[in-house]
Amino acid sequence: MTTDSLKKLALAALLLPAATLPAYAHVGIGPTSSFPAGFMHPLSGLDHLTVMIAVGLWAALKGGKAIWAWPLAFVGVMLGGAALGMAHVPMPFVEPGILASVVVLGLLVALAVDLPVSAGIAIIGVFALLHGHAHGTEVPENAAGLDYMAGFALATIMLHLVGIAAGLASGLKYRVLTRAAGAACAAIGVGLVFGAF
Repeated sequence: MTTDSLKKLALAALLLPAATLPAYAHVGIGPTSSFPAGFMHPLSGLDHLTVMIAVGLWAALKGGKAIWAWPLAFVGVMLGGAALGMAHVPMPFVEPGILASVVVLGLLVALAVDLPVSAGIAIIGVFALLHGHAHGTEVPENAAGLDYMAGFALATIMLHLVGIAAGLASGLKYRVLTRAAGAACAAIGVGLVFGAF
């Protein structure tokens, strides 16, 4: 099997779980219960979806340690932000910050901004805190908090992996495709700011 075939197979394997929903045979579980509701949360909002993929794309562009450090930093700080949101700790500028994160992370990818890994962690961390806080404040009343958090953490990891896989699959030769995806993320962010979506 060629390297290109392996890349395509890996990308398909990463995208397949995101395109499926489990079947539930019992009443009271499903998209309204804890884990599935948490899992669906990042997938149901264009702002969250776009940022999670953009983090993966940017990590793939940077390469090296950033491929694992940036997504893990996002998930870790996001979970901390979710705990703050669930505890009803107020945080200013959550929604404007989330909208800014879509534009900024999209531009970082589109412009192939090459920052030190620690600076990337700081930027990603600020945005992850805001996204996590939003996730935490939006936990359904009947959901178990930890199960809900596990659901959105898993979905976030999967979206990061989709971004990484897409960035790596395009390779250095087609780096322009990854950057174009970043420009699309930034454009989505601008659209969200002006209410186009």
